[in-house]
Amino acid sequence: MVDIAVLRRGTHGLPMDEYAAALRERLPDREIALARTPGEERDLVADAPVVTGSSIDEELLSVADELELFACAYAGYGHLPMDALRERGVAVTNAAGIHAPSIAEQVLGYLLTFARDLHEGWRRQQNREYRHYQARELGGSTVTVVGMGAIGHAVVERLRGFDVDTIGVRYTPEKGGPTDEVIGFDEEAFHDALARTDYLVLATPLTDTTRGLVDEAAFHTLPPESVLVNVARGGVVETDALVHALQKQSIRGAALDVTDPEPLPESHPLWNFENVLLTPHNAGHTPEHWPRLADIVATNVPRLGTDEDLENRVD
Repeated sequence: MVDIAVLRRGTHGLPMDEYAAALRERLPDREIALARTPGEERDLVADAPVVTGSSIDEELLSVADELELFACAYAGYGHLPMDALRERGVAVTNAAGIHAPSIAEQVLGYLLTFARDLHEGWRRQQNREYRHYQARELGGSTVTVVGMGAIGHAVVERLRGFDVDTIGVRYTPEKGGPTDEVIGFDEEAFHDALARTDYLVLATPLTDTTRGLVDEAAFHTLPPESVLVNVARGGVVETDALVHALQKQSIRGAALDVTDPEPLPESHPLWNFENVLLTPHNAGHTPEHWPRLADIVATNVPRLGTDEDLENRVD
């Protein structure tokens, strides 16, 4: 019998061996096994009280007779069979927060790239063009951050010292936040913020409220010198409206770690804009990914069977 079964299904290609090693380091008195085949998954899950991985399906869940905790390796958990897990009394935790430091750093890199026009410098270097160009300063600009979770907080924290004004958009504006101003998703208030925005940073989950939030009307409201940064989900932005805005030069550019569709097809027009930075949904992936997730699991394992709350519990 093992105490913790690590499923072979990794997150975005990150090796699960490193995750298992991080768990063993933090829980040396527990038996931790990494499944490498479907058969090993079924065997290990059968009597493990804790299972962790990116997902678990109902077929695998049906043989998990001793399961008390499923520790999801993703921040999102909409893909999990939550009803089946609840029926079995299985607690579910997620990875919310572990990506915040690295994603926030990438956002800052995007903002400085556009403020200083570093992508233009790179283009001129590739063409061996030693000609000066006019860059900007990040200071004095207004950065609107949609989503005041761990990532949004980390972005705002890293903007301190840059002399920028910040606007936070969240479901519960009455709770305030780390930004200079906080608003809700009310359409009028949101568009008023967009009209004053130099950099629009999306760091929100994809929900019924946020799906297509940045649409044609939003691009009409944003100033022509504004820049869109999306580290949330591709569906928060209407892609066709974004392409149209870039073609009309109604915004200055975009930095996208996520797209809709994803992955972006080779023939998609977003590849062709010199003022668009594209990265393959890897803003949250650094060598610290697995250690941070292992910290959450190692905190929760001793709490099973006690009255202590589980960290990052979602059910």
